[in-house]
Amino acid sequence: MKKNYLIILAVFCTALFSMTVSAQKLFNLKSPNGKLEAVINVGKTVDYSVLHNGDLMLDKSTISMSLSDGTFYGKDAKLSGSSTKTVNQTISAQVYKRKQIKDNYNELTLKFKDHSILFRAYDDGIAYRFVSASKKPFAVQGEQVEFNFPADSKAFINYTNKQESATFDEQFFNSFEQPYVHNLLSEWNKKRLAISPLVVEGVKSKKVCIVEADLLNYPGMFLYPGDKANILKGIFAPYPKDVEQGGHNNLQMVVKSRENFLAKFDGATNFPWRVVIVSEKDSDLADSDMVYKLATPSQGDYSWVKPGKVAWDWWNDWNLYNVDFKTGVNNQTYKYYIDFASKYGIEYVILDEGWAVNLKADLFQVVPEINLPELVAYAKSKNVGLILWAGFHAFDRDMEAVCKHYSEMGIKGFKVDFMDRDDQVVVDFHRRGAETAAKYKMMLDYHGTYKPTGLQRTYPNVINFEGVNGLEQMKWAENLDQVTYDVTIPFIRQVAGPMDYTQGAMRNATKGNYRSVNNEAMSQGTRCRQLAEYVIFESPLNMLCDSPSNYMAEQECTEFIAAVPTVWDNTVALNGEIAKYVAIARQKGDAWYVGALTNWDARTMELDLSFLGEGNFKGEVFKDGVNADRVAKDYKKEIIDIPADRKLPISMAPGGGYVVKITKK
Repeated sequence: MKKNYLIILAVFCTALFSMTVSAQKLFNLKSPNGKLEAVINVGKTVDYSVLHNGDLMLDKSTISMSLSDGTFYGKDAKLSGSSTKTVNQTISAQVYKRKQIKDNYNELTLKFKDHSILFRAYDDGIAYRFVSASKKPFAVQGEQVEFNFPADSKAFINYTNKQESATFDEQFFNSFEQPYVHNLLSEWNKKRLAISPLVVEGVKSKKVCIVEADLLNYPGMFLYPGDKANILKGIFAPYPKDVEQGGHNNLQMVVKSRENFLAKFDGATNFPWRVVIVSEKDSDLADSDMVYKLATPSQGDYSWVKPGKVAWDWWNDWNLYNVDFKTGVNNQTYKYYIDFASKYGIEYVILDEGWAVNLKADLFQVVPEINLPELVAYAKSKNVGLILWAGFHAFDRDMEAVCKHYSEMGIKGFKVDFMDRDDQVVVDFHRRGAETAAKYKMMLDYHGTYKPTGLQRTYPNVINFEGVNGLEQMKWAENLDQVTYDVTIPFIRQVAGPMDYTQGAMRNATKGNYRSVNNEAMSQGTRCRQLAEYVIFESPLNMLCDSPSNYMAEQECTEFIAAVPTVWDNTVALNGEIAKYVAIARQKGDAWYVGALTNWDARTMELDLSFLGEGNFKGEVFKDGVNADRVAKDYKKEIIDIPADRKLPISMAPGGGYVVKITKK
């Protein structure tokens, strides 16, 4: 009897073990070139790890979603099926850093009863997203996002710009502008949330960049340390419950309380992509297309969208000189800006904050000093378009009427500012704004907002985003190292998409000479740095931040800036190291523009111009002058022959830059 009992027990245990093994499903998804691999395990939980050429970049990281009705995606889920496919196609881009984008990936779909999980493996990254198949309304209670790094690595961390005393709920309200700290993950300030994209250092100088894509109707992702060492987890702003008008000049909606869920939906939906980009060298990050590739493609005709440069009033404080009228927010001043833009072929002039009556949050109330129809007609006669600044609440409350009214007047678009949130309501506002503006053939520049996540592909009339600690900081910053920040963002923030950084300062300062002056601001670093930033920074709607008077006193530099394209046929990241230096080449038609920036270290380097191909080429060069380390505006312009071996040596002063326009002889 005892022997039979043992036999039965052994058979039962074997069967139980077999059931447990069979319940665990292991999937291996490799990139097209085979270097990158995601190992996905489906059992009581769903987790994934990422390897690059056998090197562990991300250890087992668990993912799941919980719904308000108690349903879980990714936990104790019964896999009903799986499928794979390979896609190898070319995406044509209208407003981007290249016209043609290679879109090659292997995809795995894991199917469950009421949802699925998609994984994609590209040669440069792994991405996954949840997809709900719900036929009824539901709410997401929470989402488990983990990035489990195999070691206590250093990271470039971009904390929210709130004080340490701020709660997480208070930190959800922020401008998404902050310099980076370079610390070990274990040294993370536990009182602070961080903003994505975020880069973590891996083995063999490889980097891991965490970012998200296709964020259309869901809160954006903050990052924070997990319960175990080396783990980062996603944190999301809950859905707003009570909001009231307030904030900057009464133009914002301030959240007073939040619901106990993240987002609500009427039915089936695609959730954002969670993306892990792996680079073998830093310059790969400066040329990533991952976010654009993962975004929802546009529908309809956007051929009317016209990128370009903008003569901007706010940074230079409307300061003109050698004129016979009082400058400020008035028609005479803006006609002068329009004349300047027309003379240099600059496509737009912006009327920043001040044209609408203050504290009213009403875009139909124009200050008496401004006659908009007169300005629109004058600008049109000069072949210049006008763009209007708009506060978030003022634009949102009358969105349809505002777009209709001003499009009929002849205004080309809006710079919408001070959203300062990325909960579901505000993320959806960005989509609604894009859709409504497109209806009236108007462009949008989203300022005071979170990083782009691909909305510019879905709605190409959304032509730029801020979410960057740009040159405006130089008006008031005392201890900010903008020079180091400039050579950090091409590898991190710019991975997400274009940046409304607003470069172009003609007052330039060395490290020792810089000071903040609000109404006559200056930049840190050299004049050539400012010129090179028009090539380095991706910005389809690109500001000229300084005064027309200053530009007209600097004819050579102004002519160069005015001629630099804002969208490109091709881009090649040449070289770089995060927080040290960067060099990027961009092509438009028959011309190549090559820019380089360094940190506060003087730098000599060699640019590989082999991408030029056959032929004889010349270059129009702007380089730091011999005394640029003492007088930052010192520069030299020269015409050179591009070496036959395509190796071009360059030198940059501390905080310096270099830029060359290359054409065939």
